[in-house]
Formats: sequence, structure tokens, C-alpha cells
Amino acid sequence: MSRESARGGAVWALVITSVAGFMAALDNLVVTTALPSIRADLGGALDDLEWTVSAYTLTFACLLMFGAALGDRFGRRRLFLAGLTVFTGASAAAAMAPGIDSLIAARAVQGVGAAVMMPLTLTLLTAAVPAHRRGMAYGIWGAVNGLAVASGPLIGGSLTEHVSWHWIFWLNVPLGLALLPLARLRLAESYGSGAPLDVIGTLLASGGLFGIVYGLVRGPADGWSDPLVLLGLFAGAALVAGFVLHGVRAADPMLPMRLFRSRAFAGINAASLLMFLGMFGSIFLLSQYLQGVLGYSPTEAGLRMLPWTGMPMLVAPVAGILSDRVGGRPVVAAGLFLQAAGLGQLALVASTDVSYGAQLPGLIVSGVGMALFFAPASNLVMSSVSAREQGIASGANNALREVGGALGIAIMSSIFTARGGYGSPQAFVDGLRPALVVGAAAVALAGGVALLIPRRGGVPAGSSPDPDGRVPGAREDAGERAGQDAGQGAVEAGAADGLAVAAGAPGAPSSPGRTG
Repeated sequence: MSRESARGGAVWALVITSVAGFMAALDNLVVTTALPSIRADLGGALDDLEWTVSAYTLTFACLLMFGAALGDRFGRRRLFLAGLTVFTGASAAAAMAPGIDSLIAARAVQGVGAAVMMPLTLTLLTAAVPAHRRGMAYGIWGAVNGLAVASGPLIGGSLTEHVSWHWIFWLNVPLGLALLPLARLRLAESYGSGAPLDVIGTLLASGGLFGIVYGLVRGPADGWSDPLVLLGLFAGAALVAGFVLHGVRAADPMLPMRLFRSRAFAGINAASLLMFLGMFGSIFLLSQYLQGVLGYSPTEAGLRMLPWTGMPMLVAPVAGILSDRVGGRPVVAAGLFLQAAGLGQLALVASTDVSYGAQLPGLIVSGVGMALFFAPASNLVMSSVSAREQGIASGANNALREVGGALGIAIMSSIFTARGGYGSPQAFVDGLRPALVVGAAAVALAGGVALLIPRRGGVPAGSSPDPDGRVPGAREDAGERAGQDAGQGAVEAGAADGLAVAAGAPGAPSSPGRTG
């Protein structure tokens, strides 16, 4: 292949994978500002609104690592096309949903398509881009995904107000239809190691998480002693315990539990789950508060969320530089404590007539904290495992983030329902305040956990050396390390890591020269 054709293939791969990542990342938050309009149009209680978000994040989280494994075994381009087809079709079904139940079902299928499509965007991009140009490619890919997160509430609000909430889903359809032939013609096929698929682990994790979230969502409405609620909670917990036992005993588990022997790996994953629990649950309620209580239009609500959701676009490069100089642990911990302080301030000022100026400090501080967390977090994950297990580690971390988001919406909505509700603006505020306090406490706890991470992330005990004989923990070959360092430097690598993770995107690569 000539140099020109290789360069053209890399450009096409960057365009295709970036747009696909944008679509999947956008759907994490695009629904939030449309929730009041969806409720007014389709009806449904609070638990139904929870499921319009959680149905996507749950299937996405539970099938993320399984989707990547399918691509490695049966062909990454082939499975990318399949995932993109499912995601596009489910988007059309969501746009045409005649009722809240069919919308939730379509959102769940969307999550399945995203779980197959999203992790393969980075592997396809890596295969197409020469090692010395990957720093730039990762930076662009991450920036596009970060833009999706930052603009999600604004895009959802604008489409809902000026067209219809249906168009937050119709938007994916022409993009998906355009990408399908391009991906078929412009992406090269590639395969992974061909390791056996962990179907049992996938079923245990999926069933367990669904049961727990179902119990948390239905508990406030049906009562905590309801047989189905109790069955979901106890059966879910039993299945999760079975998943942990399976990860200990199985030969090729989806998530080897030995990775958690590393204090660094266990710590950053616990911090990630708690951070997303507090963040997603807060955004879910605050987006409705801005419209239902303070009277902002969907577009105005999306704009007012930008100081929070858009801050990683500005701060992530600075956070990358800071993590280079002082290490990832203090930057992550500082970000989490700032996020907790911001949520606490928002809880403190919440009222039926609070001005936006009074809320702005909390939104900005939360956004800065979120950006400081995202930039070095993936490097802490990557530096805690051996090089050959980085794909598993990255997938696990991103799956736990999505699980944290689904749990956050369920837990904080349960608190909201117990202390308040939709009955009046004051009732909404009465429920919102304690929910935000719990969200702030969860993120503050995440900050405390982050402080327990060792200064240097070590590989877990029992990890074997890499096949090429490198010392475990050496993350990339010397040629790629030199190429990325020379090509982009720490600023772009930090931005790529931070923005990719901000989008909930799996597999954000660590920059080679940095440690936690």
C-alpha cells in the first residue's frame, strides 16, 4: 500500500470512528433536557423517565466488554457494521415510539448497538493510523466525543423546543445511514486474539445489574416490600456475587478478579463508579429542575448546563499537564472533591426562585472537578495492569462508569421520591436537595478512595509477563512511545484521555510516558 493510500485510509477511519463515537456518546445525555417534554407527550411516572436513560446505560455497560470480544473474534469491521445497524434502527424506533414502554425498549436496543459499536471505534482507528500519528488521531477522536457530552443537553433541548423531542433520535438515522457504506468500503477488517467468549460472565453481570437497578427504580413506586422489588434486589445481588466468583475461577473470564488485587486498579474503579453515580443522578434531576421548577425552556436549560458539561473541553488539557507534573492521584482526588463541593453548593442554593447567578459557581466548580478527574483517570487505570490486559482494564473501567450512572439515577431518584416529588415546585425542591446531598457525598467518598491509590500504579499480583518479554506495566512499544511523544506531547494526550473518558467512551488509550 502506498503512503498516500495509507494516509487516506487513516483519514477515513478517523472520520468514521469519530462520527460513530459522537452518536453513541451523545445519546448518554441528549435525553436529559427532553425528559419533561417526553413525560408530557407519552405520560409515565418518575420511574419510567429513569428507564429512558437507564435502559441505554445499562445495556451499554453490561455488554461493553462482550461487544469488544465479539469484534476481536469475528471481525472488528463486521461487528462495527452490525452494531451501527442496530443502533441506527433502534434510534428510528425510539423516534417513532407511540408510548413510554416502547421508547424504553428502543433505548435498551440502542444500548446494545452502542456496546458493540463503541469499543471497536478505537481498535479500528488504531489499526488504520500509523503509530507516530496516533497521538493526534486520539486527540481528535477524543475531542469529538467530548463535544458530544458537552453539547448533549443543549442539542436535546434545542431540538425538543424548536422541532420535537422525536428528533433527538431521528438525528442518528441519517448519520448512521451515511456511515454504513463508508465503513464497509473504507475500513479494513482486523481481528484480535480469538479468545473464547465469556457468555456465562455476560449473563451473570447483565442479569445481576438489571435486577438491582430494577429493584431500586421500582422500590419507591411499588414499595420496598413488594415481592418483585425484593426478588430483583436479592436475585440481582446473588447474580453479581456469582459473576465475581466466576471471575475468580474461570479460565478466561470477561473480567478477571485478580486485577482487583492491585490497589491502584481497585481504587480508581471504585472512584469512577462513585463519581458517575453522583454526576449522572444529579444531571438527571437538575435538567428537570431547570425546566419544571425554574421555568427555563429546553434550549435555555441546555445552555445553562454548559458550564458543567462543557468544562472538560477547556480544562482537560491543563489537567493532563498537571498529572504529568504531580501525578494522577492528587489531580483525580482534587477533581472529585471539587465536584462534590459544586454539588453541595447547588443543593444549598436550590429553591423555587433561585437565580442562575447563584447556581453558576456550583456548575463551574463541578465542571472543573469533572475535567480534572477525566484527564488522568484513564492513565491510572492503564498503569495499574500489564500491557496485555489494558483492553480488559479499560473496558471494565468504562463499564463500571456506566453502571455507576444507572445506579446514580436509580438511587437519587428514590431519595427524590421519598422526600418530595412532582406535585408542586416546592415538592420538587424538597426532593432535590437531599438527593444532591447524597450525590455530593458519593463523589466526596470517591475522592477519599482516590487518595488511597498508590503513588505508582503497580500491576496486580499474579500477573504474568507480556508475551514479548517486557516487564509488566510497560504500556507500549518504544517506537510508538517515541512517535506519540514527539508528535503531540503531553497536552494533546491529556486532552484525548480526558475527553474520551468524558464521553463514556471505552478504551481511551493512555499516553505512553505518563504514570499515576
